[in-house]
Amino acid sequence: MDISGSNVLLTGATGGIGSALAARLTAQGALLTVTGRREEALKATADACGARTVVADLAHRSDVVRLAETCAEADVLVANAALPASGDLLDYTEEQLDRALDVNLRAPVLLSRLLAAHMVGRGRGHIVLVGSISGKAATKSTSLYNATKFGLRGFALALRQELRGTGVGVSLVQPGFVRDAGMFAATGATPPNGIRTVTPGQVADGVVRAVHRDRCEVNVAPLELRVLSAIAGQFPGFAERVQARSNVDHSVRQIVDAQRSRR
Repeated sequence: MDISGSNVLLTGATGGIGSALAARLTAQGALLTVTGRREEALKATADACGARTVVADLAHRSDVVRLAETCAEADVLVANAALPASGDLLDYTEEQLDRALDVNLRAPVLLSRLLAAHMVGRGRGHIVLVGSISGKAATKSTSLYNATKFGLRGFALALRQELRGTGVGVSLVQPGFVRDAGMFAATGATPPNGIRTVTPGQVADGVVRAVHRDRCEVNVAPLELRVLSAIAGQFPGFAERVQARSNVDHSVRQIVDAQRSRR
């Protein structure tokens, strides 16, 4: 599908990856609508690329429905919004659990459902769900985040099959460790030793490639991380032992400690 001239809805537009996506989609000729819950930050992103804004908190179910109604003309949905949701499960309150599950999983599922109905009616469209390599490999102290990203991956791959033949494509874009944006930029944590990072621009490239080529799954990560995540998906017990001997736990703990200090 050609992005140029298409109505594109981008969620999670105020973060580093979201800003890179907004700039790249605009450069591709998209008629862009950006959404987020922080009005001032959203306006800054929109002003930088000439996009329309819709303020919405995806943890509020009524906001998700309102967003879909406001953007019913969307030809492309890029569901990028997500909460870090790192930390031991026992440290979360019920309210925090609900917010992470709503933003990371329920909101993109419901938006896909509501917007896909219009796309199928028009016979064209594309849905891009931005997941994570954490949707393929589990790590300690990320049980809630893993749950949402594993769930998003299963949803994306199955929805793609359901919509086959309708003119509506579905793609899953899964970044690895992203520098200059996201959890590592926000917390100052360092990625595990020996694992290279990717840039927000590379994630944006992956999203554009997914739409243009109707790709099923695009893993935006260096070769070693793609291989390790594939092995972890098939042999989780082996991956658990490897992680216990690496500094993955240290990297995750840095993120968890930084997030706890902000709560």
